[in-house]
Amino acid sequence: MILQRKTLEKLRSIINEESEYRSGPQLVSFFNQLGFKDAYGQGFPSRWKYTDERLNLINGRPELDQCIKMLFAVVNYVGNVSRLDQLIKEFNNYLAFDKWKIKRVNAEIHFEKLDKVIVQDEIVSEKSDLKEEDFLHQEFKNLSLDALMLDGSITAVLKLRFEEIKTCLKNEAPLATIFLIGSTLEGILLGIALANPQKYNQCTSTPKDKNGTVKPFHMWTLSNFIDVSYEVGFLKQDVKKFSHALRDFRNYIHPYEQMSSRFNPDKHTASICWQVLKAVVFQLSSRKK
Repeated sequence: MILQRKTLEKLRSIINEESEYRSGPQLVSFFNQLGFKDAYGQGFPSRWKYTDERLNLINGRPELDQCIKMLFAVVNYVGNVSRLDQLIKEFNNYLAFDKWKIKRVNAEIHFEKLDKVIVQDEIVSEKSDLKEEDFLHQEFKNLSLDALMLDGSITAVLKLRFEEIKTCLKNEAPLATIFLIGSTLEGILLGIALANPQKYNQCTSTPKDKNGTVKPFHMWTLSNFIDVSYEVGFLKQDVKKFSHALRDFRNYIHPYEQMSSRFNPDKHTASICWQVLKAVVFQLSSRKK
């Protein structure tokens, strides 16, 4: 099969971190199973660039089919097959534009050729919460980082970051704003997870290794923290959606990522991200303890 750029970008994201976090050496090992003879060492490119290059080389070749089947192999998700099904569903949303679909039949992964592009539109009960305009106009009064009940030392750091974010917004520095917001969001969610380890480690979306063992928090991605925080009920659907958008924007910390996407975040983008962070603090502060 031949996949378009957006589909390959989603595939790269699943390979690099959404299925599990793969370091440089692990990515080399993954692609060497497809016939490459790479070695990890000095001068190795960024993880995303390496994966992009390898996917472009096998696009339209049998190795791409093999790559996808290897990535979604059911044995890699023992104890967390629901996570596999979710990843397949998300990937199919992109794959549909290439007129292909992945189906899991018990322990086997099959490809289905489509006659036309079929776009699945998920029905969400609180549709109004998912509209960007409505989301941006929400007001969050009396926000308090202290109300998150995190360790006092990290709370002090977060307060300093909030002030720096406001400075960046005031001076119209959107990229700096987004990077600060993204890292601050991840720090807050990590703190909440550390305070609620049992809840966070027992969800269907909790990331696990190939043996089905729950990964320690320091190996979780921002995507993992967002999904699990939503599953335990600490975040609502609207914030989950826009948090993932923030996560995508934060990837522009890599200049080549920004170049390849041909997107330049502006003041509006930064405002969305700032609203996401405030909404997260509000909802976490209001959560049931």
